[in-house]
Amino acid sequence: MNHVIEKMNALYPLSDATIRELKACVTPFHFPRRHLLVKAGHFCRSAYFIERGITRSFWLVNGEEITTSFAAEGSIVFSMDELYYGKTSEEYVETLEETEAYRIGLDDLRRLFHTNLELANWGRIIHQNEYRRLHRSHKERLTLSAAARYEAFCRQFPDVTSRVQLGYIASYLGITLPTLSRLRGGKKHKGTFAETSGNLDKNNGELSGK
Repeated sequence: MNHVIEKMNALYPLSDATIRELKACVTPFHFPRRHLLVKAGHFCRSAYFIERGITRSFWLVNGEEITTSFAAEGSIVFSMDELYYGKTSEEYVETLEETEAYRIGLDDLRRLFHTNLELANWGRIIHQNEYRRLHRSHKERLTLSAAARYEAFCRQFPDVTSRVQLGYIASYLGITLPTLSRLRGGKKHKGTFAETSGNLDKNNGELSGK
């Protein structure tokens, strides 16, 4: 669990005793690409620490997949609806690469949050960070051009752009795939989005409903 523990310690220092307690509750798994770790409308009963690989979360709306987040090495993925509200998930979580993960039962995770102060504080911090990400994403969609949103995405998810399909990134940003391709081309050849952003906005590059 090297990547997982390193990422957890970067957020909140864990004692050796806490690490041993956590390791006693997890089971290693290997998943192929495009495996669903969490399914909408189902109880998963597990959370997954990502040791190697990358996942995306998405909604299925009228047959269209809407990407809501990405998670890579050191992250944890689970259904928030199930963990906190006892309801089936509203999202899917799928692997985008072959993935090594450590599974922990949600009952064990809840127990650790209630009995181990270090893990409770770590859990608080990851939820603070997730709230900040969601708040920032909402604000960027309302206030930034497509070009500026992509620049912000590259800063927030520096490894994702080279590891996942562009269509997933476009979905996350709320822009069309042709718009994203033009933005990436402009960045590669000009090193800036300044000239392209205004033209793209005039050409209505955003998805409908923006």
